[in-house]
Amino acid sequence: MAKKQVEKEITVEDKLRTLYSLQQKLSEIDNIKILRGELPLEVADLEDEIIGLETRIQKYQTEQKEAETAISEQKIKAQESATKVIKYKEQLDNVRNNREFDHLTKEIEYEELEIQLSEKRIKEFTIESKRYAEEIEKSNTFLEERKGDLTQKKDELDSIVNETKQQEEELRDEVKKIENEVEPRLLTAFKRIRKSARNGLAIVMVERGACGGCFNKIPPQKQMDIKIGKKIIVCEYCGRIMIDPDLVAAE
Repeated sequence: MAKKQVEKEITVEDKLRTLYSLQQKLSEIDNIKILRGELPLEVADLEDEIIGLETRIQKYQTEQKEAETAISEQKIKAQESATKVIKYKEQLDNVRNNREFDHLTKEIEYEELEIQLSEKRIKEFTIESKRYAEEIEKSNTFLEERKGDLTQKKDELDSIVNETKQQEEELRDEVKKIENEVEPRLLTAFKRIRKSARNGLAIVMVERGACGGCFNKIPPQKQMDIKIGKKIIVCEYCGRIMIDPDLVAAE
């Protein structure tokens, strides 16, 4: 019974003042976030970019190693073919008939073509290896630049966070205390309005007969109802809760 009696003693004016106080604290937290600006996003983007660059460099390094391995294989192949050519040419001195001579001649021609093919492939793989080396060097240079940018952005962000950390923690503690004073349904509605509001304002003062959020004119009767403060009234245009300046001043 005592609990119900206490709940009845909380007037609409009290609720509006509490919501307005809550809004002020939340707006201060929003201003701290604005002070940080896009730095958290920039830091996250730079970290993702660095991971991408490191992955790209690893890929280039793998492909360069494969090209170098292919060069070594082709050199071995060319050397084997050259050894065979020497052997076949020595055997030409000891041929017994034209058939053996033709066979050895064809083998020599084949191995010489293999040498030419290996040399061609060595050139191709060398060009590839050189290109990968250039890409690795270019990417490493860019990577170091981006790491420098990340360090700078992190330092900026850490500096701002350290400056505002205590203030933000105190504000969040105050927000929790105020939220405990607001009935759950009203608090849920307040948070929903705040989330959809562009500037995060869920409750605004009436200014010169207009909503302080969207600046649309408020009908005279509704202005009177807001001034009396007997019920919670939202703007028919932007959906924000409206409060009379006198209530704020009284607080």
